[in-house]
Amino acid sequence: MSAAGEPGWLEWLRRELAPVPGRRAMTLRLVVTVSLVVVVAMALQVPEAALSCYMVLFVMKKDRTLTFLTGFLLMIGVTLGIAGSLFLYRFTFDEPALRVPTMALVIFIGMYLSRVFFIGPLGFALGFVVAVTQSAADMLPDTESLVRSMLWLWVAIVYPIALSVVVNYVATPASTRPHEVQAKAKKPVFVRDALTNPAHARFALKVSLAAMACYIIYTGLDWSGIHTAFITCCFIALETTGATLRKGWLRLIGCATGGLLGFLSILYVVPHMDSIVSLVLLTAAVSALAGWVAAGSEHIAYAGLQIAFAFYMCLFQGFGPGTDLDTIRDRLVGIVLGITITSVVFHYIWPEEK
Repeated sequence: MSAAGEPGWLEWLRRELAPVPGRRAMTLRLVVTVSLVVVVAMALQVPEAALSCYMVLFVMKKDRTLTFLTGFLLMIGVTLGIAGSLFLYRFTFDEPALRVPTMALVIFIGMYLSRVFFIGPLGFALGFVVAVTQSAADMLPDTESLVRSMLWLWVAIVYPIALSVVVNYVATPASTRPHEVQAKAKKPVFVRDALTNPAHARFALKVSLAAMACYIIYTGLDWSGIHTAFITCCFIALETTGATLRKGWLRLIGCATGGLLGFLSILYVVPHMDSIVSLVLLTAAVSALAGWVAAGSEHIAYAGLQIAFAFYMCLFQGFGPGTDLDTIRDRLVGIVLGITITSVVFHYIWPEEK
């Protein structure tokens, strides 16, 4: 108990959610950009609006230089990843026996590069995008639909990144940029122990094992709605077992919160909405909450991203507000499955603790 009689966790949460310099401004930029994305997606009927809105929170940083660098690297990674996946589909679309090991291999390569490559996020993006897009073959009827889906996916990811960079550049004064790019000594392309430390390969292998186990489970059950299990395994994996489990809990709590908000919105708010303005206002309100959490310290920021993504996945089920409650159920089931399998794999197979 705290001195004021409050439980320790409540005092901690109050401290984590307290206003700090720059937090309000960053939240406002997030809300403005997400609102613009909603207008573009609904007016021009760009698919994957949930993913587009999420990319804003994923890219937006507290200073515009870091936002630009993050966005630039992500656009490169997504472009190369989708191009590489389309090339691989020439050989794997009608050959599941070849596609499955290909997915496992690219996950392994991406997670390995995330630890040994000096631009780790770029390596991760390449491997993750190729693996996820390869898994989409089970849900598409023919190659024409596949190509169209992949190209729209590229659009859905790239334009919110561009909007985030522009809004952040316009709205962030130059004086608030604390980390300007400075001349530094050249860094090696790979870490020194890239080929000698077995921990790097073991980490990549564990993530591949967990992700492919989830893929096999939801494919075998013919339950594509829980494909978030596959994504969860890749996104919560960190170097140590403890850090991975903590990130998994943040993801679970965040998604449960966002899913609940989506559920309540569908029940009580969506039936009374009749225009894009009401959709934008609802999205902006929840984005403000998620953005405030995401703009906090590393102890809670990841939960903010998950609040937003779960809510967007519930709300945007087409070109308008969604009303299918099964989406909420499937996403949460997939997340729980991914966290469970990742936890088991990281706990029992080559556990890393530092």
